[in-house]
Amino acid sequence: MKVLIFGASGATGHHLISQAVEQGHEILAFVRDPSKLKIVNKSLKTFQGDVANYQQVAEAVRGQEAVISALGASNPVTRNYALITGIENIVQAMTKHNVNRLVYQSFLGVRENRQELGFIVNRVLPILLKGSIKDHEEKEKIITTSNLQWTIVRCPTLTNGPLTKKYVDGERLQPESALAFISRADVADFMLRQLPENKYIGKKPRIMKK
Repeated sequence: MKVLIFGASGATGHHLISQAVEQGHEILAFVRDPSKLKIVNKSLKTFQGDVANYQQVAEAVRGQEAVISALGASNPVTRNYALITGIENIVQAMTKHNVNRLVYQSFLGVRENRQELGFIVNRVLPILLKGSIKDHEEKEKIITTSNLQWTIVRCPTLTNGPLTKKYVDGERLQPESALAFISRADVADFMLRQLPENKYIGKKPRIMKK
């Protein structure tokens, strides 16, 4: 499958690319600085651009079969309006070029149904990660009000642990401990699994380490 990855030079993005090319996908990595992308593979191409620039986003989206977004703010406390604009651009470009499948990496701490996830997620993280959570909420709204075949993956705290494929997923999944974790490698595995599946189209699954 021809897959465009936004946030490709980030920590999760690197796992997405390495796993995707191993699975035989043709990957186009959208990056601001190609030098940050250390992966070299015949199935990987790069597109240098700014996600806040609609024309650049639209050019990258054209001809793809699916889009994955692992865009994340460098500072989780403050707002990053450029990323919100970026999601608007991605959705608009996908709609224009008839690219329907979108998998978006979000965060477990968004307001919707957060009260069932315990004190830390419901009360502490919204203070510590206020900017990032608000951004995710706005980006989710842009995605869910589109006509795309979207899946929003709500992740807990991310680690740099190995790929284990030992995780659980579900729309109303609840953590067994006060604070859930999962490795970025396992998040990438789950996101890539969504490309050929329809189980979570139009849904917002949570994912956590077993």
